[in-house]
Amino acid sequence: MQGELLVQGSKNAALPILAATLLGKGIFILHHCPRISDVEHMLELLEDAGCRVRWEGHMLIVDTRELCNYRVSGTGAGKMRSTVTLLGSILGRMHQVEIPYPGGCTIGKRPIDLHLRGLEQLGAVFEHQEHTLSGKAQILHGAQIYLDFPSVGATENVLLAAVLAEGTTVLHGAAMEPEIVELADFLRKMGADVHGDGTPVITIRGVKKLHAAEYIVPSDRIVAGTYLFGAVMTMGEVRLLHIPLSHLGKLPELLEQMGAVVEAEEDWIYVRMDRQCRSIPYVVTAPFPGFPTDLQSALMAALSTASGMSFIEEKIFEARFQIVEELRKMGASISSEESFALIDGDARLHGARVEAKELRGGAALIMAALAAEGETCISGMEYVCRGYENINEDLKNLGIMV
Repeated sequence: MQGELLVQGSKNAALPILAATLLGKGIFILHHCPRISDVEHMLELLEDAGCRVRWEGHMLIVDTRELCNYRVSGTGAGKMRSTVTLLGSILGRMHQVEIPYPGGCTIGKRPIDLHLRGLEQLGAVFEHQEHTLSGKAQILHGAQIYLDFPSVGATENVLLAAVLAEGTTVLHGAAMEPEIVELADFLRKMGADVHGDGTPVITIRGVKKLHAAEYIVPSDRIVAGTYLFGAVMTMGEVRLLHIPLSHLGKLPELLEQMGAVVEAEEDWIYVRMDRQCRSIPYVVTAPFPGFPTDLQSALMAALSTASGMSFIEEKIFEARFQIVEELRKMGASISSEESFALIDGDARLHGARVEAKELRGGAALIMAALAAEGETCISGMEYVCRGYENINEDLKNLGIMV
């Protein structure tokens, strides 16, 4: 893997920002928006609610002036987790909401109780039906809210509902992921009064109304991380552009631990690998700025080729090890139990018929296939399309024949 690449827009930033457009009346313009299936599904839901949407290249135009429907039931609703962020935004604008239960990848239980508890403290009342979730709020009011876990989705939902609520909301135990800061920046451009994003305590002072805004979606830190691990596995050399270094957390340090040469500035990163990568004795997934669960599968694939033993503990989602069986088919030596995986490196990966069972695991299998001898056939690519705009074209730009 060798070359230079402009990394696509961020899935995890774009989706809550799209939900936030429902809070204001006007024409929104989003630049560098990723054209991935999850975004297309979200746009179906916005259209279902009465919005008009239009693409011009990678510029997305969303007209929310005719929003009229608090019920969203488009086919995309049950296909992705981010449907749940519409709870906060539609409640904030229309004071009632009805959505199907959210879908997405099968990587664990992912309960939404933290979302509902936070919104209830703002004044919402929810009713659970067999396949739908409906909520009402005569008046949304400020509150002191404490999250038991720094859930990204729950933090987003509280932010979205609180910006138009009466009074002040203080959210304690908030998620600190870069996508939270991006959402808060976007809301501020719309006229919201939000402070403290990027820290565990966020203060939101409700305003009377919000207006349309223009925004540039940052590059996707998980896509960037995937390709950086691919470079490590293939002894490659890549430079990724338009990727905020602050979004990568401790990933550059981890790559150096694995033996890579790393250079970086504010909005780019360069990685070169001249040798077999080294093992990592212990890695644990954690909320930002810890190592992201979304990159755990790509790290596991890379460590399967490393010299020595590595140990990964998964603390975010209990079903993140679905890739283990598929990597074993390719010759990896991995044993796993519940939230722990032990990787005996030095594997000579070989081509095999494997299946992507979720988004991030599917992308990691593609990276493993680059390092494997022979041909690998990967089914389930629809999962990968949820978060990677055109992975084939990206790989071609990085010198890979696909």
